[in-house]
Amino acid sequence: MDAGPVLWVLSQTGELESVRRGRAKPMSGVMKRMGMIFRAKANKALDRAEDPRETLDYSYQKQLELLQKVRRGVADVATSRKRLELQLNQLQTQSTKLEDQGRKALALGREDLAREALSRRAALQQQVTDLETQHATLQGEEEKLTLAAQRLQAKVDAFRTKKETIKATYTAAQAQTRIGEAFTGISEEMGDVGLAIQRAEDKTAQLQARAGAIDELLASGALDDPTGMAKDDIQAELDRLSGGTDVELELQRMKAELAGGTGGQQAIEGGKDESQAQQQPQDTPRFDKQ
Repeated sequence: MDAGPVLWVLSQTGELESVRRGRAKPMSGVMKRMGMIFRAKANKALDRAEDPRETLDYSYQKQLELLQKVRRGVADVATSRKRLELQLNQLQTQSTKLEDQGRKALALGREDLAREALSRRAALQQQVTDLETQHATLQGEEEKLTLAAQRLQAKVDAFRTKKETIKATYTAAQAQTRIGEAFTGISEEMGDVGLAIQRAEDKTAQLQARAGAIDELLASGALDDPTGMAKDDIQAELDRLSGGTDVELELQRMKAELAGGTGGQQAIEGGKDESQAQQQPQDTPRFDKQ
């Protein structure tokens, strides 16, 4: 086995120097720390996996099982007590019968038979006394178990009420937390949605910027339009001027319609003449008189 990793671990944990000086056994401290780390990791994993509602339900189920065992114990003790009562009744019946037989034997002058009957009756009376003692003990145990079962039943009922209250509170708090996380966007699902929206907005802005840049380059003539639908700068300026003239003419026509009469029509024609005069080139040479 390669001792390199072991020595490295010992050096990192400070155990190597102790081993060299003979104050510690090799790997003893490392194993302790590894065990502690493992227990800490396991405890954290169990804490994440634990659901308080499931734990409460499991505890309630265990209490119900314990209550059922106590009830069975009460039933068993009551059954034993009942059996003792049946035996006592049988012994008392036999005792009464022997007493009657002793009386009849004496009446017939058979003292020996009377003595035998009374001897048997005395033996039965000892059994009756023992059974009565056991019956009293079982009756006391039955009362104790019955009282314990009643108390346990009350505790189980109280625990069930508290369990349902805690479960409802926990569920409400969990739902409120999820709603809050959804509103604030810090939940895992909403965080993914927010990132997707952000990426879509970034791509949309990038495409819009690219489209605007291409339009500007086409308008300036830096890029050629292979379809031939793009206009050069001169045509664009002419279209702008003609569009302004058409707006002026439409405005004059609307004024004439509102005013009514020929005066409005003359104003429209005058406006047309003025527009045509404005569209004539301004660089017509002038000839001065000599």
